[in-house]
Amino acid sequence: MIPKRLLPLLAGLMLSPLALADEPEPLKGCAAKEARVREEMAAAPAGSAQQAGLQEALENIQRNCNDSSLHKERENKVLDAKREVSQRQADLDKAIKKGDPEKIDKRKNKLADARKQLQEAVDELDQ
Repeated sequence: MIPKRLLPLLAGLMLSPLALADEPEPLKGCAAKEARVREEMAAAPAGSAQQAGLQEALENIQRNCNDSSLHKERENKVLDAKREVSQRQADLDKAIKKGDPEKIDKRKNKLADARKQLQEAVDELDQ
C-alpha cells in the first residue's frame, strides 16, 4: 500500500511525461523561415523601408518556398561549405610547408572562418 502523502508526488511523476508531450514541435523548413520573417517584421519600425523589405520577403516565401527545394538548397550550401573547408585546409598545409608564419596565421584564420560557415550551414539544414 502506498502512503497517502506520496500519492501527489507519484501523480506528478506520472503526468510529467504527458506535459512534455504537449510541447509543440519547433517549426521547420518554410514555416520556420516565414515565422522568422514575421518576428523581424514585428520588431521593425512601422512604415519603415525595413518593414517593406521584410513584407516583400514574406510574400516571396509564401509564393515560392517549398520544403523539398529549401532542403536541397541547404544541402548544396553544406556541400559548398565542405569544399571551402577542404580548400582552406590545403592552403594551410601549403603555407606550413613553406614555413611562412604570417601566411600560416592568415590561412588558419581563413580555415576557422570556413569551418564556422560549414557549422552554420549544417545547423541550418536541421531547421
